[in-house]
Amino acid sequence: MPDDQLQPAPASVVGGRLRKAPESFLDAAGIRTVFAEGQRGRRDFIRGAFAAALAGGAAARAGAQPASVGEGDPAILNLPAHSTGLGQPVVTDGYGRPSKYEGNVQRRQSPGLTQTNQASVSFAPLQSLFGIVTPSGVHFERHHQGWWDIDPAQHRLMLNGMVKTPKVFTMDELMRLPSVSRFHFIECGANTGMEWGNVAVPTCQYSHGMLSCSEFTGVPLITLLELAGADLKGGKFVLAEGADGSSMTRTIPMELVKSGQVLVAYGQNGEMLRPENGYPLRLVVPGVQGVSWVKYLRRIEVGDQPWGSKDEAIHYVDLMPDGTHRQYTSIQECKSVITTPSGGQVLLDKGFYCISGLAWSGRGKIKRVDVSTDGGRNWRTARLESPVMDKCLTRFNLDWVWDGKPTIVQSRAMDDTGYVQPSMRQLREVRGNRSIYHNNAIQSWLVQENGEVKNVQVS
Repeated sequence: MPDDQLQPAPASVVGGRLRKAPESFLDAAGIRTVFAEGQRGRRDFIRGAFAAALAGGAAARAGAQPASVGEGDPAILNLPAHSTGLGQPVVTDGYGRPSKYEGNVQRRQSPGLTQTNQASVSFAPLQSLFGIVTPSGVHFERHHQGWWDIDPAQHRLMLNGMVKTPKVFTMDELMRLPSVSRFHFIECGANTGMEWGNVAVPTCQYSHGMLSCSEFTGVPLITLLELAGADLKGGKFVLAEGADGSSMTRTIPMELVKSGQVLVAYGQNGEMLRPENGYPLRLVVPGVQGVSWVKYLRRIEVGDQPWGSKDEAIHYVDLMPDGTHRQYTSIQECKSVITTPSGGQVLLDKGFYCISGLAWSGRGKIKRVDVSTDGGRNWRTARLESPVMDKCLTRFNLDWVWDGKPTIVQSRAMDDTGYVQPSMRQLREVRGNRSIYHNNAIQSWLVQENGEVKNVQVS
C-alpha cells in the first residue's frame, strides 16, 4: 500500500505514547563549569556536557514506566478533589499564569554560548508549543546589553535625515494613529548556527529555538515617513536605532519600508510588548533576521546609502569558504523543523504517531512541506494547518506508524517562490562549515530502537 494512503494501524500496534524532552540539562554548577571551559574547544565541551546530562535523564526515564491499573483505572474510578470540592476564587492572580504542571515549559539559556548574560540568548521551547503563535512569556530573547523596562511616558521616537520636517513622537501620539495587526515570525540570524560544523546540541529548543511567531500591532513605518515628508525617491535606506546601551543600529532597504510591511510596533499577542521584547516600541521587519527588528526603538534616519554600522560591518556577516564575508544578507530563507518527535523525546511504543513541525520563509508563504521517515530516501507531502500566512510560521503534520526500528525523520520545506530547503551537504557546498549565520539546512532526528530521539546530521 502506498505511504500516502496510510490507514489506521491495527489495534495490536497502536501506541503513540511519547515522553517529553527534558527541559533543563545542567544545574547552576554545571553551567558555571561550561562557562569556565568555554574558551577551550567550546563546541566539543558543550556536546560532552549535554551528552552526559541526557544519559542521566535516560536512566531516570527508564525507571519511570507507568504502573498497571488492573481491573480499572483509578483516575476514573476514584473521584479527585477537584470533582468534589470548591476551586480557587476568580482573580486569584490578576495576570494569569500557566499551570504548575507546565512549569518546565520555559525559555532557557544555552550554557557556554556567551560569556556575558546581558549579551546573550534564550531559546523558545518549540517542542512544547502548539499551533503557530509563541506565547509572549516564552518568546526567545537576544540582547546585546541586557533588557530594560522603559517608562513609556518618557520614551520618544525621532525621525530625521532626508526628511522635510524632522519629527519626534511620544507613545501617545503613535498610538493615536491608525494601526494594523499582522502575524509574523522572527528568527535570529544565528539560529541553528552552532550546527554548522557538527551536531552541537541535543534538542529542538537549543537547535532551532531562536525562533518565535506573534501577532504584532503598530503603525506602518511608511506612514510616519510620509508625515515627516521623507524623500522616498532619493532616500534608499533607513537606519533604525535602539535606546539600549549597545546602541543597536541597522540599515533597512527603503523598498521594504515602501511596501508597507515594516511596522513600528507597540503591541504583541493582544497586549503591549514585553520588556524583553522591546517595550514600549520595536521595529518589525517581516522576513528579515531578528537583529534588524530593533528593540527599544528611538530613532529612524533616512539616507541614500547603507550606514555600515558596527553590527553590520563586523557582526552578522557570513563567512564564506574563501575567507571573504558576505554583508547585508538579511533575508531568512525557507526552513523547517520537526518538533515531534525531536531530540530528547522518547517514543514509548510502536504504532501510530502524528509527526508535527514548523516551516517558515522570509520570502513569502510556505507552499509545501515534505517529510521523510527513512533518512531522505522517500518523501511524503505533509498536511499544512491553516492559516498559511506570509512570512509567518506554518504548522505541518503527517501520520506515521513506527515499526520500532531505528530510523531518521526529516522535513523539507518549499515556499511560494519555488525555493526548496537545502540539505546540509548542499548548503556546505556553497557556504563551507565555519559560518555562524543563516543555517537553513534540513534537520535530521534519529529515532533509536529504544525510542530515544537524538540530533544527527546526514551527509
